[in-house]
Amino acid sequence: MRVLIADDHHVVRRGLVFFLRTQGDITIIGEAGNGKEAVEIARSLNPDIILMDLSMPEMDGIEATKIIKTEKPDIKILILTSFSDQDHVLPALEAGASGYQLKDIQPDELVNCIKKVMNGENQLHPKATSHLLSNLAKKDKQDRSQLDELTRRELEVLKEIAKGKSNKEIASALFITEKTVKTHVSNLLSKLELADRTQAALFAVKNKLV
Repeated sequence: MRVLIADDHHVVRRGLVFFLRTQGDITIIGEAGNGKEAVEIARSLNPDIILMDLSMPEMDGIEATKIIKTEKPDIKILILTSFSDQDHVLPALEAGASGYQLKDIQPDELVNCIKKVMNGENQLHPKATSHLLSNLAKKDKQDRSQLDELTRRELEVLKEIAKGKSNKEIASALFITEKTVKTHVSNLLSKLELADRTQAALFAVKNKLV
């Protein structure tokens, strides 16, 4: 597999290169000293996987991950960092990283982790997993709390929105006027803190209302 290493610490980067080159099935195709370089090298050399540090000059690892995953979604990104707090973990995963490991990981474990990510498995450090599960639980709880605020009719309108129906079609299905539908839509968007009908439809699907 073809690997790109992005880390602004020269010693760390060279150490990773030196060790990974001892692995028969790993080829180091490039090194980047910051996120901007990582993006440029990813564009030109198309690595299979990138070991990405988070705190780097010019462009950090999270922004670089976002750009790379948008432009080249097949490239796998494994975050390798010193930070384990949720302010780093969650944005990195949301940006599209397939794994999140700390730099104190054992070398052999790192190789194993790289292989698993390449095989489509998500590899998260226990602290990262803890933050992720906590955040998902919090979001799920928040969603349920917001749903409880909807009236029965607003809930019915939300379900119809998720089916892709227009206000006119919703009005016909629920035997109410279009003006009433508009009022319900406005109210439910406000209660769920959503910007538009598309977000409302996604919210309904996510919460298995359809």
